[in-house]
Amino acid sequence: MPPTISDLADDLIACGVRRVHVLAWRDLDDPDAGGSELHADQFMRRWAAAGLCVTHRTSAAAGHPAEAVRHGYAVIRRGSRYSVFPRTVLAEITRRMGPYDALVEVWNGVPWFSPVWCRRPRITVLHHVHGPMWDQIMPAPFAGAGRALEARLAPPFYRRTQVVTPSDATRDELLALGFRPERVVAVPNGVGEQFAPGGERSSEPLVVAVGRFAPVKRFDELVRAAVRARTDVPTLRLQLVGSGPMLDDLRALVDAHDAAGWVEFLGHVDHDGLVDLYRRAWIVASASLAEGWGLTLTEGAACGTPAVATDINGHRSSVVDGVTGLLAPLDRLGETMARVLLDHDLRARLGDAALARARTLTWESSARGVLEQLHAQVLGRRP
Repeated sequence: MPPTISDLADDLIACGVRRVHVLAWRDLDDPDAGGSELHADQFMRRWAAAGLCVTHRTSAAAGHPAEAVRHGYAVIRRGSRYSVFPRTVLAEITRRMGPYDALVEVWNGVPWFSPVWCRRPRITVLHHVHGPMWDQIMPAPFAGAGRALEARLAPPFYRRTQVVTPSDATRDELLALGFRPERVVAVPNGVGEQFAPGGERSSEPLVVAVGRFAPVKRFDELVRAAVRARTDVPTLRLQLVGSGPMLDDLRALVDAHDAAGWVEFLGHVDHDGLVDLYRRAWIVASASLAEGWGLTLTEGAACGTPAVATDINGHRSSVVDGVTGLLAPLDRLGETMARVLLDHDLRARLGDAALARARTLTWESSARGVLEQLHAQVLGRRP
C-alpha cells in the first residue's frame, strides 16, 4: 500500500521538516478564487491535520483580516495582486514570516522565482500554461511580457525544481517549454465527497455551466453555442453559476438573442445547491479557452452528469473524450451539445463512465501525491 499523508508527514517531521510555507497569488476567500485556490486548500488542510505546521502566504482578500487560521493552517494576506510577489519574497528572505523548513510555490502565471532565493527543500505547483490567456487578462504590451516571462525567461531557473501539475496535458506543455521530463509529475486533482449521484434530472434539457465570468472562460461563446443548440433542442435551458466582470456583457448578449426566458443567471450557489444543480443537469458545459483542469466538469461527473466542453488541454485531462463526455472545437460546441441532449443512450453511457472515473479522483489522493514530491525532495537533501 502507498504511504498515507500521516506516514509522509511523520517521516518529514522525523527529518526535521515540520514548518511548510505555501506561496500563492490568491487566497481561497478571495472573490476571484477558483480551482487553483481550492486545490491549495485541499492539500494544506490535510497536511495540517497530519501534523505539519502550514503557513499560507497570499495577497489581501477584500473583507478578510490580514491574518487568520483556516482549516488548521495559518493564512497571511498582505499586498495587492502585484505587490504580493516582492513583499512575500522579501518577507521570506528576512524571515519576517518566521522560519520554515520547506516551501511550496504555487506558480499561477507569475512565478515567485523560489530557485533564486530559497535554499530549503521546495516544490512548485503549476496548474497550467497561460499561453493565449495573457491576451484575455492583460493589455497588449503587458500580455506579451507575461507570455515571455512564463515561456522563456522563467523556465531556465526551474530546471532543477520538482514541478507538480494536475494533468498529463499540462505536463506536455511544460516539457515543450524546456522543463525536464524527470522533474515534472502529473498528480490529478480530486473531487469533493459531497458531489455524488442523487435526486432527479430536470424534466427539460438542462445545461449547467459554473465558473467566473471572465474573458478566458468565454461564457459569451457558451451562450452562443446554446443558442445554436436550441435550434435542434427547442426546450433547452441554460443555467449559469458564478459572477465576474463580464456579467453585464453576458446579460446584454442574452437580451440581444431574446434568450432571457431560458438562460438564467444564478449568481453564487452554495455547495448543497451546486450538487443539486449538477444532479438535475443533463450536461455540464464549458467553453473555456484554457484550463489546468476542468474542475467543474469532474464535479458534474461525480454526480453522474457528462460534460460537453471545448477541446483544450485542461479539458482533455478532466474529460475522456467519447467516454465521459464530448470535446469539440468552439465552432462545433453548439451542435455537440445538441447531439448529447438528443441522444438518451449516449448521454446515459457517458454519464455512467463519468461517474466511474470521478470515483477514482479524491482530494486525499491528490494531497498525498503532492506531499510525496515534497517528501522526495527532503529525502534527497537529507545528510
